[in-house]
Amino acid sequence: MEKYVIIVFIVLFVILLLFAFNFGKIIGKRIMYELMKEVIKKEREDAIKKSRSTLVGNFSEQISPLLPNFPLKPSEVKFIGKPVDFVGFKGIDSGEIEEIVFIEVKSGKSK
Repeated sequence: MEKYVIIVFIVLFVILLLFAFNFGKIIGKRIMYELMKEVIKKEREDAIKKSRSTLVGNFSEQISPLLPNFPLKPSEVKFIGKPVDFVGFKGIDSGEIEEIVFIEVKSGKSK
């Protein structure tokens, strides 16, 4: 009789162990789901900020020849974009090119 009681306790213990394991998996998945929602939200916000920053930088590059401190006249530069922003042909307005200048425009915190 004592053997049967021990076997019943072992079987109940194994069933309880399996139940606890599955319950832990369910709780773990739910916690991970909630954490991932927060991570995805933060990543999306970060991507939007970076996209806005890139758009502002591209816009700044496009209008920079019109600004007062630009080294050449707007009519002397050609926008390339990559790998340099502008190629300037100093003196092209007068018909004689004196110098070719590669210009990289930086805006905001970029270096």
